[in-house]
Amino acid sequence: MIMGRRSLRRKKIILVGAALFGLLAFFYASLFLNWGRRSNQIYGVSFDPVYARYLGIDSGKAYYEALIRDWGFRYIRLSAHWDTVENQRGQYDFSDLDWYVNRAAEAGAKITLAIGQKTPRWPECHEPEWAKKLPAAENRAALLNYITAVVEHYRVWPGIELWQVENEPFLDFGECHAFGVKDLKEEITLVKRLDSAHPTITTDSGELSLWWKTARAADYFGATMYRTVWDKMFGYFTYRFLPSGWYPARAFFMGRDLNTAFVMELQAEPWSPGKPITSVPLAEQYQSMNRERLQENIEYAKRSGFPRVYLWGAEWWYWLQKKGYNEIPDYVKTLPKGN
Repeated sequence: MIMGRRSLRRKKIILVGAALFGLLAFFYASLFLNWGRRSNQIYGVSFDPVYARYLGIDSGKAYYEALIRDWGFRYIRLSAHWDTVENQRGQYDFSDLDWYVNRAAEAGAKITLAIGQKTPRWPECHEPEWAKKLPAAENRAALLNYITAVVEHYRVWPGIELWQVENEPFLDFGECHAFGVKDLKEEITLVKRLDSAHPTITTDSGELSLWWKTARAADYFGATMYRTVWDKMFGYFTYRFLPSGWYPARAFFMGRDLNTAFVMELQAEPWSPGKPITSVPLAEQYQSMNRERLQENIEYAKRSGFPRVYLWGAEWWYWLQKKGYNEIPDYVKTLPKGN
């Protein structure tokens, strides 16, 4: 009897091991499958006025004269940073963001508006100083009040296409509070209750996550796609060892239709080596981003099969352009924008 039980247990272990090995082998093989090169890929762009001003450029001219009028982008991601919208508790100021939303709408552009504790650009969590001093429960309530105020303000505005609820919420990067799956679900449910007319999207790291918490959390899903980065321990290193199938394979295994998934951050700017980018010599900036690298990134994104790709770095392109370096601005002008 004991021998029979051991034999049965051994068989179960072998079967489970074989199943896991087969699953891993299939997943690994899927990375190298031809998921379909997306020759009709559409390119959008992210823009942050706060970061543009940090670079010392005119954010309004960079956005309207270059990004919309000259470069021709018609899919734009903007952010309603909490510390900008509600710098003083209970006092909401949309005047600056209104201008950017209006300019996009006038041009017929479609806007993804990011809201939540985490929104694009450092320090990731754009929390007002007053909110940082609140107890956890009160801080959470204040965050939901801010989300409510933003959605109620912009839900009837022309041009709004998607609500991005949080930005890579589970990635341990930036100056942020702990964040759980239930928190994301609560925020998405709130946004849907306030505005059933516009779909939601949330995002995750394309390099540092398996997406199991995020791939199906919202109506749409967005991933980052970085190719060359910098780390204080390793210096510059690349993710070029990852095949383009790494992205659609994960979407497939997580049950996300690739037609409802986008690349929300395709690297199109340099990764700063631990200091302000404006203090980094241009030759070093070009180590992680130049025209040739950008073209390679675009080709890589096409092979991944996503229908829409948002470029990350428009503020830097304009900074280059004002210094007389036009290679990258001239190149992005040629990309298909869906207009």
